[in-house]
Order: sequence, then structure tokens, then C-alpha cells
Amino acid sequence: MTEYPTSQEGPQPVASGGGTDEAGHGKAPIAATEAVRTHAAGAGAGPAAEPGAAAAAAASDVRAARSAAGSAAGLPRPRGAASAEVPVPAGSGPVQNHDNARPREAEDAHDATAPPAGPSAAPAGGGGGTAGLHGAGGSASAGGGGPDATAARREGDRLRFVGAATRRIARGIDLDEIVLGLCRATVPTFSDAILVYLRDPLPVGDERPVGPVVLRLRRTDRLRPIDDLTDISSTIGAGMDLAGAAGATGELDFSQLPLVGPQGDLPAAELCEIRPGGALAEVLRGVRPVFGSSAAARAALPELLGLDHPLPRGNRAVLAPLRGRRRVIGAAVFLRSPERPAFEQNDLLVAAQLATHTALGIDKAVLYGREAYIADELQRTMLPDSLPQPTGVRLASRYLPAAETARVGGDWYDAIPLPGSRVALVVGDVMGHSMTSAAIMGQLRTTAQTLAQLDLPPAEVLHHLDEQAQRLGTDRMATCMYAVYDPVAHRITIANAGHPPPVLLHLGGRAEVLRVPPGAPIGVGGVDFEAVELDAPAGATLLLYTDGLVESRLRDVWTGIEQLRERLATTAQLTGLDHPPPLEALCDDVLDMLGPGDRDDDIALLAARFDGIAPSDVAYWFLDPEETAPGRARRFARRALTRWGLEELSDSLELLVSEVVTNAVRYAERPVTLRLLRTDVLRCEVGDDSPQLPRQRRARDTDEGGRGLFLVNRLARRWGATRLSSGKVVWFELPLPGAGERR
Repeated sequence: MTEYPTSQEGPQPVASGGGTDEAGHGKAPIAATEAVRTHAAGAGAGPAAEPGAAAAAAASDVRAARSAAGSAAGLPRPRGAASAEVPVPAGSGPVQNHDNARPREAEDAHDATAPPAGPSAAPAGGGGGTAGLHGAGGSASAGGGGPDATAARREGDRLRFVGAATRRIARGIDLDEIVLGLCRATVPTFSDAILVYLRDPLPVGDERPVGPVVLRLRRTDRLRPIDDLTDISSTIGAGMDLAGAAGATGELDFSQLPLVGPQGDLPAAELCEIRPGGALAEVLRGVRPVFGSSAAARAALPELLGLDHPLPRGNRAVLAPLRGRRRVIGAAVFLRSPERPAFEQNDLLVAAQLATHTALGIDKAVLYGREAYIADELQRTMLPDSLPQPTGVRLASRYLPAAETARVGGDWYDAIPLPGSRVALVVGDVMGHSMTSAAIMGQLRTTAQTLAQLDLPPAEVLHHLDEQAQRLGTDRMATCMYAVYDPVAHRITIANAGHPPPVLLHLGGRAEVLRVPPGAPIGVGGVDFEAVELDAPAGATLLLYTDGLVESRLRDVWTGIEQLRERLATTAQLTGLDHPPPLEALCDDVLDMLGPGDRDDDIALLAARFDGIAPSDVAYWFLDPEETAPGRARRFARRALTRWGLEELSDSLELLVSEVVTNAVRYAERPVTLRLLRTDVLRCEVGDDSPQLPRQRRARDTDEGGRGLFLVNRLARRWGATRLSSGKVVWFELPLPGAGERR
């Protein structure tokens, strides 16, 4: 038997053979079974009928049941109500109760709260009652509960339907879930088809539209086709005529329902612009649902659905505005086929309830979506978009929020290029994973970048971060690991502020947890931070991380660190001992060690592969601050280029070196340093003890100087100046010959 989605949830009263599946979707009631049960309850009176009469009556009831398969409440008729009585042939045994054909689980769930059954069968052809919320209606038969009891049952069915439908709508979090909940709750229980229009774009909060108000068709839904009629035959009885219940294509008869095309779709207009003062604007301004047959709706529906589509006849359409907390945000159109009772006055109240809950849910979903967007943007801007590519080191990173619903947190990572081809590696963790934690993290990260550009020692950087955290508040606590890698010296200096220790994976596959002073967290105040200098051999990989990677409810931090070390060693064994594992794949493999219960906190991961710079690619000199220093610098540079086979760069390099060294000698009091580095580019660095940074300016024709940095800017690929604690460094880069062909 085909199952139809309804809005019933939990144990609901059952009658007329209806049931629910495991997902809470109701099944279409079988009127013939209800009729048989009704007759069985009052058997023994009246003359016997022909054997074929029962089958004919049952077939008629099947057609009635199928036409009411999408009735408004989805809640079955009161137990005992039926479209017609089915007489039992004389001499036949007790009539079998076909309710036993229902699944046992559904029967138990429904009977738990089913209203007491009573003989309330209506005569054949009885009136439409409350338009599908209760099935067949009309006056009660002899011995029944009377009109008052029937009306009470109908009102109870209606209240249960509204409660179940609003619960289903309220379960949605995002916009699509809420709209889908409205469609699934009303089709086929309340209507045979539904069209949901929403404003495009949807307003957020107090935003006021600046352009014309446009409605876009967000979703349509209709009664599902019948794709298995054999189950119905076995349930109702063999040999029953089902031609009236379904057409030749196996679908319910929607041929007379407007807006339903030959393929069963709903070809309504995709976009609709609300004209100020138009009929649709007036209906939406009135907020209350209206029948499609009303004068206001007949003028508004063509504007909404399009002029090419005929209007539904009679009260078989309801136009319900969707009003949020401040304004109308859309409209819903409920449609019924001619095979079921038309909408009645009480159904407008039901439509109003559904529209109100849907609109308020959409309002909340839009606000939630905006907050999630703000949180994502905040977190994205707080973390680096991309990592730099400094000389002698390769970098990779990962960030995972604590949960999908808490997308912001206090974990961060950073890589900051420093003078002398060095790089600062930073990983930190602010307590909590909220907007406040993210804001504090952003301030601490900005402070760390500023301090790094001053080329302060790692311990001094942590000391200033501690002071900054105390200025932000008394409860601003964070842990941080700050390391500086020198690719020329193949050394790394690390200072720690209460952070988990880093793990170093050597080229041979050995992984070790580095011994660094633990230190106190940032924000404690009044504590000193220590730094340790360690070897950083070429080919080794340093892994910096936050405690979310190694600590959870299932394991303590030191157990997690040991598991991380073993994981790195295992990965290195798999990739071979003669070369390090790929950096990106290594980060992914590290995150794979997390189990189902290991995501209690944010995770920030920074991996650095130390390539270093070979001593043969470095040339270093000290120059006394004398007038002869520029000439000596040109000779040293020419000699280094000859050794490297880069004579093509001699003219450009000698000119730029002479200009930069001349500027340094003019202000320096101590020896000037000159260093050349050959990597993928030729880098020249000139350092002196003067803190004043040079500025490029346009020299006039009468000026004798001021053209040095202009030449550097025109001939060098990149250049810059960085202030140090002991002075400054001016550097520039020249592309190597044939670099374009190698790229």
C-alpha cells in the first residue's frame, strides 16, 4: 500500500484502517475496511444481501477513500464512521476485522491515545463536514453519538493536526527544512498540492527593502502517485475493483485540478513582483488567509500564479500570507482536487496557524543564517587566508571548529616572515569557542604580528602578549607557542606559554616530543618566559597544534600527545625513511586519528618542513662605515656571482648594492652587514644600526641624491625595509636567469 506523508507525530488516534510508518508518515485510510468493521459492530439486523453487494459497496468505499487520501488533517475519522454500510450475506460467518492487516507497531501506537469508538456511521453520500479533517461527515445514524459528538471529534482531530503540523515545522533549523516541513505536514493531509512563495531576497532583521518586492516560488509539493495497488487488494479483499481509486497511470485523478500539468508538475509562475496598491498587495497586507473564490483572491491569484493559469473553482484554494515578526515575507497557496471536500471556514483558521508558524520559523532561520555567516566571516578573517612561502621552509595548516553549531573559537595559527630569511611560527588557543574568544584571539594575533615585525626574541614576544591579555580583561587567558626558525643556521628558538609541546619528525622516521619549558598561560601576569634553542635539521618536520587535537573526554593530554607521536612515526615508516612524507597528506593523516568522541574543542594545526639554505648558497661580509664601503661591497658581490655562475646579474646587483650600502654607511656608526642568498631568487640584505627606515621619494632635477631607492624599486622584483631591535635591514630580490623558463 502506498504511503503518503502526513504531519502526525507520536501516538495519534486511528480509525478507518489508517496507520503510520516508522518515519511518522500516515497512510491513506481504507474506507472499505472501516465500513466492514462498522457493519460487524452492528451485525445481526436487516435482511441478507447478495454476495456481490458487499464487493460493490467496498469498491465504492475504496474510491471514496482514495479521493480523500490527502484529507486536511491526516487524522482518521472517528472510529466507526464510514461512507456506507456494507450488508453481510445471510448465513455468512462473523465478518473478519480487516484492521488486523495493519502493522502491529502502528496499531499499538495509535490505539494508545485513540478516542473511544462509537457507532457514528453516516449514510452513503453524507456531507463533507470539515472539508477533509475528519473524512465523511453528516448526521449521525441511529444509535450514534449525535451531531454534538461528531463535531467534538472533528474539533479534536483539527487540534491534533495543527499541533502535529506545527511541531513538524518547528523542527526545521534552516530555511529549506522549514519550508519542507510545511509541505510535508499539509500534503496530502490538508491539501492535495501546495505552492510556497518567499521574498527574494529575504529581509533580515530590521532591514528595509530598497527595490521592488519580488516573490519567488521556493517549493511546490503534491500528492504522491499510487505505485503499488497489490497491497490494497490484499488488505481490502481480493477481486475488488480499483479502477475508481486510481487511473490507468497509477496516479490519483488530478485532471480537474488547475495548475497541475500533464506530467503532474505545478507550472506556476517562478517570479512575481508585487505591485504597490495591487490586489495581491492588498491580500498580503490583510495577513488573513482567504478562499480562492473570494473577490480579493480571484484578483490576486493571477498576479501571483501567472495569467496563463486558470483559477481553481469554488473553495478549493486558500491563499495564506506568510507574515514574520515585522513584515510579510511570502505567501502559501493550498489546493484541493475536486475529488475531496472543498475548504470550509474552519480551514482558514488552520491555514492561518500553519502560515504563522512557518513565517516565524523562516524569520528565525534567516536570522540564524546571518549569525552563522557573520561567525564564519569573523573566523575566516581572524585566520590567515594563505600561508607565506618563506625561503628554506614549507608550511601547511588546518583548522577545525569545535562543532558545526559553534563555528568560531579562540584557536589560531600564523607564519610571519622575519628579516634574514627567518620565519616565526605561532600557534595559540584562547579559552572557549565563542564570539568573545574569537575577538580576543584576533587582538592577540595582531599583537603577535606587530611584535614579530620588531624582531623581538620569542620570550620577549610572549611577555608583551601577556601584558596585552591583562589589558583586555582579568579573565582573558590563552596559551601560545612562539618559535623562530633560521634556515641559514638550521636552528629554531622556541618559547612556550602553557601550550602543549611540539613534535619533531626527523627524516629517518623518528618522532620526538621536544623538551621546552612549559611556562604559564598568557594573561596570568607576573611570570617570566624562557626560550630554548634547538637544532632544526634539513628534512625534519615540526608540528605545532592546539590541545583540541590531543585532549578530549576520552583521553588526557599526555596520552593524546603520545598517540600523535606514534601516528607521525607510523606515517613516516609508510612513506619511506629516505624522504619525508608529503606535508598536506601528513596533516590529513594526523586529523584522521580523531575518533567519534574526540572533538571537544577547536583544532589548529601548523606543520613546517625544514629545508634550510645550504652554506654554499650564502655569502656574508662585514663592512666598516667608511667611504670605501660601497666599492668593497661591489667587489664582494661580483666575486659571489662569479662563484655561483650568475655573471649576468653583475651590472644590476652592483648598482643596487652600491646604492643601498651608501645609504647605510651615511647613518651607521657600527659595521654594516651584507649578505647574499641564492635560492629560487637572489636576495641581498644590508643591515645597519640606525633605526630610521628609508622612504622612497621622487627627486627633483636639482637634487644631488634621493634616487637610490627609486632605482631599487625599478630594477628589483621586490624590496623592503624592516626595523630590528638593533637597527634595520633593507633587502631586495632579483630573479635568477632562466627563472621564467623553469616556471
